[in-house]
Amino acid sequence: MNGEKLRMIIHCAIFAAITGIFAQIEIPLPLVPISGQTLAVGMTATILGSRYGAFAMIGYAALGAVGAPVFAGFSGGAQVLVGPTGGYIFGFIAAAFFTGYILEKTKFTIPMAMVANTVGMVITLILGSIQLKVVADLSWNQAMAAGVYPFIVVGLIKAFLASWIGITVRQRLIQARLIGNRKVAA
Repeated sequence: MNGEKLRMIIHCAIFAAITGIFAQIEIPLPLVPISGQTLAVGMTATILGSRYGAFAMIGYAALGAVGAPVFAGFSGGAQVLVGPTGGYIFGFIAAAFFTGYILEKTKFTIPMAMVANTVGMVITLILGSIQLKVVADLSWNQAMAAGVYPFIVVGLIKAFLASWIGITVRQRLIQARLIGNRKVAA
């Protein structure tokens, strides 16, 4: 394994841990809490790109699946992944991939990152609300009311923060030669 790949694997592990830490910042709501997870997902994808961003989120989901208390409210275990909020966690993987992919195909700038992170937010909300509907046996209106609508404004704020912080940190990591400046991650 070459040094760059090892460094990127370490970055994936760090961002999986950061996501677990941000998950503990939460505002409780009846079915789905507002948490810092999606901010961490957006930052991860903006900094690492599609492939490594998705790997970091797979690592995060795997840590939680085996019982590490990295999900919101210091929860963990496979039951969370198959429960009402599990679709959001699976959505993090897809959101990280597509957010990074959009940036790789366009430019790593704050405006493009805002577009990419907004797409990522929508992906997370769609996948999360689908599982919420099925597992909690809700109507589509109930699932949208509980799992999408309360998160739109906060999601846009987090998309902006993830874009601004992510692009800033990415530029600094490139300057420090801790990540490469390739359009498409290796």
